[in-house]
Amino acid sequence: MSNAPIRAVLADDERLMREQLRARLTEVWPELDIVAEGKNGLEAVELVKEHRPDLVFLDIRMPGLTGVEAARQIAQLPDDDDWLVPEIVFITAYDQYAVEAFEQGVADYVLKPAERDRLQLTVARIKKRLAQRDAPSADFSDSAPVPLQQLLHQLSAGMNPAAKPQYLQWIQATVGQAIQMIPVEDVLFFISDEKYTRVQTAKVEALIRKPIKELVDELDPQLFWQIHRSTLVNARAIDGITRDFRGRQLVGVKGLTEKLEVSRSYTHLFKGM
Repeated sequence: MSNAPIRAVLADDERLMREQLRARLTEVWPELDIVAEGKNGLEAVELVKEHRPDLVFLDIRMPGLTGVEAARQIAQLPDDDDWLVPEIVFITAYDQYAVEAFEQGVADYVLKPAERDRLQLTVARIKKRLAQRDAPSADFSDSAPVPLQQLLHQLSAGMNPAAKPQYLQWIQATVGQAIQMIPVEDVLFFISDEKYTRVQTAKVEALIRKPIKELVDELDPQLFWQIHRSTLVNARAIDGITRDFRGRQLVGVKGLTEKLEVSRSYTHLFKGM
């Protein structure tokens, strides 16, 4: 990891909980720089935009936007070579949200009130993931973690178990001068520019006006993985992973010669490949 301090944003609607977590973090991770604190999910998203931290702590239940909703917006913020989507730690008083996906996934959790031992484990895991970001060519033997959007869908379902998720089954898209109904399972990938999203199947290339940040919430996250802020790929259509001369990961798609670039925020999905 670089010598620059790790920068964090902390968001919780309870002031005492923020103070308690900040005090515990000072004990177990004294070099951590908490650059800003928010009282709700909306503030959390704006603070992340402003400060571009390495890490964000989000209370899972907050007014305005829940921690899960805020995480979804944060995950769709533009990333570049200078800043990646931050590591996410959820703060919760309800241990039912500490699902198995946390142990396999790309986010972590802290139970209220923050206990030193659990926080030390969280800090160790975060430090490891941040170190892996700075060493993309390292040989990681762990299996690939659960994609972030998949974890967020699981958490949403846990918070509202009566609401069964309804994923898109069909895409209504423009093909030439015609409108065509395309089964979602036939789509190999979605890729967006500033105005349109391209829908690619084995036989058809079509256009829709729905952006990736909306499609992420409407598609089955186990079928479609986000690999770039502008790209979703059908996991069943992935043919392999290569690297270009700059070391960037490229996803091969079955039946096509086109390669899809993986941004640095999503390289963890293929770290075992």
